[in-house]
Amino acid sequence: MRAQPMGRLGRVDRRSWLGRLRDAVDGLMKHSPSRFAILIFAALIVLFTVLFSLPIASADRQMTPLHDAVFTAVSVICVTGLATVDMATHWSPFGNVLVFIGVNIGGVGVLTLASILGLVISRRLGLRAKLIAASDSNPSRIHVGPVSERQAVRLGEVGGLLATVAISALVIEVTIAIGMIPSMLAAGYDAWHSFWYSFYYSAMAFTNTGFSPNPGGLEPLVGDYWFQSLLMLGVFLGSLGFPVIFALARAWRQPRRWSVHVKLTLTTTTILFVAGAAMFLLLEYGNPKTYGQLDAGPTVFQSFFMSMMTRSGGFSTINMHDLNGSSLLVSDMLMFIGGGSASTAGGIKVTTLAVLFLAAFAEARGAPSMEAFGRRIPRDMLRLSVSVVLWGATIVAVSSIAILQITKQPFDYVLFDVISAFATCGLSTGLTAELPPEGVYVMALTMFMGRVGTVTLAAALAASQRRQLFKRPEERPIVG
Repeated sequence: MRAQPMGRLGRVDRRSWLGRLRDAVDGLMKHSPSRFAILIFAALIVLFTVLFSLPIASADRQMTPLHDAVFTAVSVICVTGLATVDMATHWSPFGNVLVFIGVNIGGVGVLTLASILGLVISRRLGLRAKLIAASDSNPSRIHVGPVSERQAVRLGEVGGLLATVAISALVIEVTIAIGMIPSMLAAGYDAWHSFWYSFYYSAMAFTNTGFSPNPGGLEPLVGDYWFQSLLMLGVFLGSLGFPVIFALARAWRQPRRWSVHVKLTLTTTTILFVAGAAMFLLLEYGNPKTYGQLDAGPTVFQSFFMSMMTRSGGFSTINMHDLNGSSLLVSDMLMFIGGGSASTAGGIKVTTLAVLFLAAFAEARGAPSMEAFGRRIPRDMLRLSVSVVLWGATIVAVSSIAILQITKQPFDYVLFDVISAFATCGLSTGLTAELPPEGVYVMALTMFMGRVGTVTLAAALAASQRRQLFKRPEERPIVG
């Protein structure tokens, strides 16, 4: 037999290896797209845990303890913003670059990220990969498959959605960063630090993470309303969701062409933003530790700033520990709701809340179905919304019980930090930074489950969808 040249043989083996890898990826995606997505997310966390543990990643060139490295990796990939170390001083330039890259990867979203990686490995975006990406824009596809009602993003538009994800993130972050540079220069930082801090803050705002690269965080910029307005803009755009950005980019001058998802997201987001600001203004205007010493104008502005950041932004100009108990409860509610579906924000999502209220209104009126903006919303969306809220509340309850038992800290502080972890918000009363290692792992798991999403997690745990070809006799229990 004629011997083949080593170079050609190496190319054959390499092509064979890549082919087997593509086949393995395709097989896993066909068997369970949700498990494939969670596997990708978990693999990224493991990778970044190893990188954060390296001596080169820390400023003192010492290995970061495992629990701190794990927590930081989860917080970065899940774009949470909570930290057990001082993010401004603990990490080296290499570590800071890891944080910057990680939050942008995590901000893309677990299912969309899995689709992109599947595309890179398989070198094509087939029907199954398109279904995964479409699921990130509409979780109901995981639950019941494609539905007939008009969706935020149709299957044929997924390629455009993936392009929008990359382009919108790049354009928004660069634009906001350029606007922040003058504020950094005015705060006394040199040209290099002003450039780096601006792009860092811009990425943290758009991904709704909330890390600060400079010692003191926002304290040197507490009076710079231009800078804080840019932070709010970045958080707002990131929390809308890529399907909404995609729809607005196509028809921003034609609201009549917007889908129900887009209209519900914008309407609910605006209502929560204004209502949250009104509540903070009412509850904190007399608190001398927060807004009590501010004039009327700054108090109103800071109330809107807090309302935006508690939705998932994670930045704060005050110490959350100083808030009144009533304000902490309002913050818990806003964090638990979070932002828009398929966005960089966390929580149960604003459309979930909107569907629940629409169902309550329909029931109060005796209407046979839920309706919004001239469209009927199918009842299976109500079941999905209730499931999301129930599982989210269960995760928060179990984590809160565990942290309470571990730390013996006041309940309102524990609940605040646990909801912040679940909703990937990043605000803290200071409890998280003082947790023992076992508490750190509990909070890390809470962040992971909150970011992956209760719907995706439930779908991944189910081996297959059951079809029931019969109906049992109906009987109504007493409710209420």
